[in-house]
Amino acid sequence: MTHDVVVIGGGPGGYVAAIRAAQLGLSAAVVEKEPQLGGTCLRVGCIPSKALLESSHKLEVAQHELGLHGVKVAGVALDLATMMKRKDDVVSTLAKGIEALLAKNKVARYRGTGRIAGPGRVTVEGAEGTATLESPRIILAVGSRSVVLPGIEADGRYVGTSSEALSFDTVPGHLVVIGGGYIGLELGTVWRRLGARVTVLEFADRILTGIDSEIASEALTLFRKQGLDIRLGVKVKRARADGNGCVVECEGQEPIRCDRVLAATGRKPATDGVGLDTVGIATDPRGFIPVDGQFRTSASGVWAIGDCIPGPMLAHKAEEDGVACADAIAGKWSHVDYELVPAVVFTHPEIAAVGKTEDQLAAAGVAFKKGVFPFRANGRARTINDTNGKVKVLADALTDRVLGVHIIGPAAGDLIGEAAAAMNFGATAEDIARVCHAHPTLPEALKEAALAVSGSAIHA
Repeated sequence: MTHDVVVIGGGPGGYVAAIRAAQLGLSAAVVEKEPQLGGTCLRVGCIPSKALLESSHKLEVAQHELGLHGVKVAGVALDLATMMKRKDDVVSTLAKGIEALLAKNKVARYRGTGRIAGPGRVTVEGAEGTATLESPRIILAVGSRSVVLPGIEADGRYVGTSSEALSFDTVPGHLVVIGGGYIGLELGTVWRRLGARVTVLEFADRILTGIDSEIASEALTLFRKQGLDIRLGVKVKRARADGNGCVVECEGQEPIRCDRVLAATGRKPATDGVGLDTVGIATDPRGFIPVDGQFRTSASGVWAIGDCIPGPMLAHKAEEDGVACADAIAGKWSHVDYELVPAVVFTHPEIAAVGKTEDQLAAAGVAFKKGVFPFRANGRARTINDTNGKVKVLADALTDRVLGVHIIGPAAGDLIGEAAAAMNFGATAEDIARVCHAHPTLPEALKEAALAVSGSAIHA
């Protein structure tokens, strides 16, 4: 079987690359070993975690906040099985949608494990045997997998990764989360809302190490007020099952006994066993596949995108890679600016960022101005009773060009889109400030923060 383009991996980068290639007139195919397309993000990542975050937030609102609105609710209780079924239904519906998109665009789908078998050849090992595909263009979109640090004895029941934590059949009495990044905090938040006592152990002296330190510090305070027991500067030596629970051993501390352990200690590229050696591709020391600005690897006829190449390990970045890679293959102009890939943490309040942090600008010696506006001064935030957090805009001291936007507060993940669009077009803080924003809305907080850069905020 021959195709113009064969993509190994059906995640956000892979299926998008195949669809874009088909739109450009190329015969495209996707090879994916899992029954459902969508990759880690859809099956056991972004989508199921956000479904549980939404459901658990609604439970918490019903339990603690509706009374403030004059809504009396009695007998609020958790139905975990129904919540998990809803999560699974969301995943299933979206996966079927991707299948329909491939069919609509006439993209062939092969079920099995894909592997490069030399120049222009891909083998697919499936339940019915091994098939060979031929193509002059192969795109590697093999994604990433969870990192389990030495000493953490993952058994998939008591000690596991985010995949297991998305499907607990009961609420653990005490959940220990190893890692204070976005995965650990999001899933820790879910199970805290559902009734678990949650302890977060972070080796660093702060949480969310990639986020602006001022924003992360405010988040730490809020999360602790919500009931997360977050401990910083903790080195975990071992985590293991012990009877009907777990034991977590930390350097210089008494062992922690708990019901379950979630190891949320990062991800690494899934580049093992995909046949890189058959075409002479060598990964870097961290396992990433080096590529040029057009996503070409060192091997002729092989491209790579998404989590398996350097850059932010985010689904939306992988999608942008997929489109740009297909465009490059078709001879069109393509580019992805990794400096302007937004990041979002879907806790409550949400946290979102795009561009440089204040810490990075200070370390680089870049002169900048800062504008900050608190959500407590925003009319819409008041009406929805969600006033924690702020918007921070960082702009070049000389040109006023926006260098970074950082938000902690209601709908931060949605608000960051305006900032990302503005920065992609080289906007200044004044440009954002002079856009008429509807009232009363949350985006007015971004406008006011942009005004604050020049000391002109109206409602601060």
